[in-house]
Amino acid sequence: MDPTSTSGTAERHISIQQSLADLKNLIDIEGAGKKTCPLCPEEKFKPNYSHKLRRHLQHLHWKVSIDFEGYRMCICHLACRRMKTNLNGEQVPVRIGAHYHCIVCSATIARRTDMISHITRHLNKGDTEASFTGASSGQLSSTEVMKEVDTDVHVFPNHTTPQKTDSFFNPKMKPNRQLIFCTLAVLAQERKPLECLDAFGATGIMGLQWAKHLGDAVRVTINDINEGSVKMIGENCHLNRMKVVMNRKEEEEDEDEVEENDDTLGTIEVTQMDANVLMHLRAFDFIHLDPFGTAINYFDATFRNVRNLGIVSVTSTDISTLYCKALNVTMRHYGCNIVRTEYYKEVAARMVIASMARAAARCNKGIEVLLAVALEHFVLVVVRVLRGPSQADESLKKIRRLIHCQWCEERVFYKKCHMLEESAYQQLPCDCHGSMPGKTAVELGPLWSGSLFNTGFLRRMLFEAVQHGIEDIHPLLKNLTCESECTTLKHHSIFGPMSHSSQEESGVVIKTLASHKSGVEDTSSASYSGQEKRKGSELPGNAAKRQKGDIPSEHPPFYYSIHRHSIRGMNIPKINKFLPYLTQAGFRVGRTHFDPTGIRTDATLAQLKAILMKYSMPTHTDSLPGIHSHASAEPISEPVQDSTPKPLEIDQPAEEVKPESG
Repeated sequence: MDPTSTSGTAERHISIQQSLADLKNLIDIEGAGKKTCPLCPEEKFKPNYSHKLRRHLQHLHWKVSIDFEGYRMCICHLACRRMKTNLNGEQVPVRIGAHYHCIVCSATIARRTDMISHITRHLNKGDTEASFTGASSGQLSSTEVMKEVDTDVHVFPNHTTPQKTDSFFNPKMKPNRQLIFCTLAVLAQERKPLECLDAFGATGIMGLQWAKHLGDAVRVTINDINEGSVKMIGENCHLNRMKVVMNRKEEEEDEDEVEENDDTLGTIEVTQMDANVLMHLRAFDFIHLDPFGTAINYFDATFRNVRNLGIVSVTSTDISTLYCKALNVTMRHYGCNIVRTEYYKEVAARMVIASMARAAARCNKGIEVLLAVALEHFVLVVVRVLRGPSQADESLKKIRRLIHCQWCEERVFYKKCHMLEESAYQQLPCDCHGSMPGKTAVELGPLWSGSLFNTGFLRRMLFEAVQHGIEDIHPLLKNLTCESECTTLKHHSIFGPMSHSSQEESGVVIKTLASHKSGVEDTSSASYSGQEKRKGSELPGNAAKRQKGDIPSEHPPFYYSIHRHSIRGMNIPKINKFLPYLTQAGFRVGRTHFDPTGIRTDATLAQLKAILMKYSMPTHTDSLPGIHSHASAEPISEPVQDSTPKPLEIDQPAEEVKPESG
């Protein structure tokens, strides 16, 4: 018996009927003799008389059916699901079990509750039987085309709602995708070709941008466990003239065919597998994790097979967990105790990095943080993987607990000491514990206490952004570079760092492109020596010393919100005019992207307030004797990325401020 039945133009399985009478009409149930069930194999339901067969169809198949637009999807016991894909990507037989057939996409789903959720997603997307018929013919009538950085992708009308669509696409994540692209472009200058993995492809736009703009320098693999997303990724690859292979072995066998076909711009491998399984099976140079929610469940598999000096980027969107809205979930996922502070965004980034460092250490690997960004509704962390137990030990030494004063919000990391102190309050610069009753501080963490940025890597990212014409990300990269140096002056040039043939990150010499200018030899492909043993003879001793001297000291941890610590009844100066006052007092100072009103400085809170008080003006008068005037008393309203801070001319020279003791 044919397991499908044709109605109009849409093919339906025989288990999908409009009424019980139609289900009974599949066989001559009124005829004499024993009959077999059309939806069960003989080993499950032996041929029987009509009265038993009628009762079997009604109570076993029709009673648990699912209704959809006048049709009933009955449970099926036939051998429709004979094969499945194992961990190696091979088709193997499976045990025959009960399942449902979707009337829209012909998918086979075992559980009734899963089938109801599957149909609900079709309803939310506006899919019907007719719309699927058009989509199956290659028209994708229910989708629209979005374009980003010369890459076109098909998306569903409700693509911004992850709960209602299989292929989630968020246009607001464009800065995130651009930062990751620049990161991969920098890594491509160190070695090629790169094995790159987009573990959660969705529409596949990120992997398509990698393959389309970086070409032969990368070998892209896009993975997603959802069958609908994999189909969408395949359609988007064809839309961008990319060849799709389901296995790298197929690509090697079809090399001759690829040479004959001049229409394709490249090849992308598309896999449908659990991300943890895929990362355990294969090794990659670059891995990007962007699941819906937390990525903590994938850290162990990520660092298991990532290559030495490779890069791992993680986008975390579990904002309620990271931003202190669900403290019990934070403790379960990250094992950290946190409270809401003025610097909560940086706490979130350091919490994710600490979890990554612990996961890497379990695989005898260390990390070097290259970038940590908190924008909109996501936290992006990019780290370089350093192989070896000594590197793992060094990374773990940077995970410490934080002491936070709940009265004045002063904060300080615990000292590097395993001995117990008589009073942890003595480490805080403030004296709130002596002047306030009870316990005034709380212990947060464990958190990452090291640097959040690598200045040299950020400069190279900015250079690659200029090379590829990604202008939208230039202001953010410039601000991040200044924040990593903790300075208000941007004396760097985007072509400056490219004049050096190598660069040192975390004690490891990373050889890069000597110059992109004409007339200078391109050494990008032959200069990488990360796979070989790194010897001291690679660079002269004086050159290595000069490179170590060029590396600036780490930026101060955390920042202060100038609005939060403003003096009541006083007009505080604008941020860009207040920063030179801190510099004149001998402190390092800079802006931060975490907070538009934040100041990153090595001054204590008491010292910051003293200088802020000195250069603030009362609201009831324009000037008072003994108080320095400034050009404007308007409230602070400049965002970090609106303009680059420039050196300002002050009419009256500022008096020297002696830092007060905490």
